[in-house]
Amino acid sequence: MDGILLVDKPRGWTSHDVCQFVKKRFRLARVGHAGTLDPYATGLLILLIGRLTKSSQYFSSQTKGYEGTMVLGAKTDTHDLQGKVIARGVLDKVTDEAIKNIFQSFTGPREQLPPMASAIKFNGVALYRLFRRGEEVERKSRPITVHKFEAIKVHLPCVDFSCVVSKGTYVRTLVNDMGEELGSFAYIESLRRTSSGSFSVADSVTVDVLKALPSGEALRRYFHKFSHEGIYTATA
Repeated sequence: MDGILLVDKPRGWTSHDVCQFVKKRFRLARVGHAGTLDPYATGLLILLIGRLTKSSQYFSSQTKGYEGTMVLGAKTDTHDLQGKVIARGVLDKVTDEAIKNIFQSFTGPREQLPPMASAIKFNGVALYRLFRRGEEVERKSRPITVHKFEAIKVHLPCVDFSCVVSKGTYVRTLVNDMGEELGSFAYIESLRRTSSGSFSVADSVTVDVLKALPSGEALRRYFHKFSHEGIYTATA
């Protein structure tokens, strides 16, 4: 089988966990994904099945949309809620206007320093492995583009936001850097991928549904075949 399965990744699962579940559940030989989601994050995970695993670079290069919540007043070593708090700030000078302005200033092309808690390789070793050993190495900033970054709701110390970013952008690091510039620190509390390229989480299937349906019916309903015209159509 060669095609795509759009899965709504649950919180607490790694992207690899989802691939292994689908591989075992449907007895598939090859299953990969197009763009890692952190364990705490939820939302759209594009699974590539069969020969389409070779197209991972193409699918993962698409822009991605997210919704999330950031918490002001603290900085963590992973830039998210799973990390250790390493600094605390105050919100005395953080106003709705300041938050609106900072979101606008982060829109556009920029350089981003990847976090140590990431899957980027250093001398063949994933940075997160070095991070877990308490090591820190020099990293190079990478060019990214923030196409959209908006505050949806401000309820301090939290801010709900949405964004559309280029491949390789760490949204949690955007939040961390924003907190630095606000002078209050910030980390990400929740993150949900809503889109990747032309694909939407609204068209995905949950792991619970894949568990509940007979395997044949689940594949008929949710498996998509690739066409050379760039259109993806369900087999059912």
